[in-house]
Amino acid sequence: MTLAHRIVPCLDTDGARVVKGVHFEGLRDAGDPVELAARYNAEGADELVVLDIAAARDNRPTFLDTIRCVAEQLAIPLTAGGGIRSLEDARAVVRAGADKVTVNTAAVKRAALLGELSREFGAQAVVLAIDAKRENHFWRVHVRGGRAATDWDAEDWARRGVEMGAGEILLTSVDRDGTQSGFDLALTAAISRAVSVPVIASGGAKLPQHFLDVFMEGAADAALAASIFHDQVQSIRALKEFLQSSGITVRLPC
Repeated sequence: MTLAHRIVPCLDTDGARVVKGVHFEGLRDAGDPVELAARYNAEGADELVVLDIAAARDNRPTFLDTIRCVAEQLAIPLTAGGGIRSLEDARAVVRAGADKVTVNTAAVKRAALLGELSREFGAQAVVLAIDAKRENHFWRVHVRGGRAATDWDAEDWARRGVEMGAGEILLTSVDRDGTQSGFDLALTAAISRAVSVPVIASGGAKLPQHFLDVFMEGAADAALAASIFHDQVQSIRALKEFLQSSGITVRLPC
């Protein structure tokens, strides 16, 4: 049986508001997270991701009140993260209503965290977020909201992360973030080939064709977008109808 490809809106928050920028910079206010969550739940999103993008940068805990209020609006899975540094941090996020937790900076600093999370919640609930930026012939992993480069090659880190316990990869192209120029198909395809777990492509979406391309050429299992949904540039229902007519298996909203 062919699994349906997922469309996943993302709420990047900086405190209590949703924000969006380009290349992780120049953030602007994009709305209320609770209102947006309710809209996406009604429009037929398959899942929702909430990321406190300032938590790792500011060295503070994930914004639990936002997660709690968003979760109350949803009948779809919720992935939440930002500033999760320990098993106890993750437990707090799950208690607030998240179905999955996502980690980035803390996992790079201490990969054993992925194993601890996997043993506690199951690998299917552990999402490794990878922010990758092109550098010559490879993609370098970045942390702290895309501001700090690491020594990791994205393909190598994805393999290592899955070995340590991650059950899904949330892959963001720093180069494409907020540009609406299309997903980085080469990056997505490389990571999809490198691991055996689902890959969520992120960064650069605008047109329905971009989603079709990342499913067909990038071999992504899911595609994430933010501003085109927040600003109502793209309807989730219309997007799914386009994908279905193009031969992509999706779950259409009732």
